[in-house]
Amino acid sequence: MHLVGADLTTIEPGRVEAELALEQKHQQHRGFAHGGLVATMADLVAGFAAVTLVPDNYGVVTADLRVSYLHPGVGEKLRAVGWVLKAGRRLHFCEAEVWCDDKMIAKASATMAVVEPVQ
Repeated sequence: MHLVGADLTTIEPGRVEAELALEQKHQQHRGFAHGGLVATMADLVAGFAAVTLVPDNYGVVTADLRVSYLHPGVGEKLRAVGWVLKAGRRLHFCEAEVWCDDKMIAKASATMAVVEPVQ
């Protein structure tokens, strides 16, 4: 998260938002936000949304991530919103949206696997 320059802006049980100021280093060769960055933002907020619903000594890892790119990311800022659709004992089903300024540029679905503490 810090490597790409994203910051969490909202943290609620089962819901997280993050923002990133778009810079040249985030762009692909045509000047759009790189698809890998967009997927990273979706994964980040979906994962952190899931983390808010597990005990402190537990974690989550991404088991599945599907991203649909709707529009090129051209603008000043990316904002990603992630939430948990269903929290389970072993799997959390999540969704995320990535916005560039006022346009939704990607929609994602993620499955997060709950990782129990090592004993």
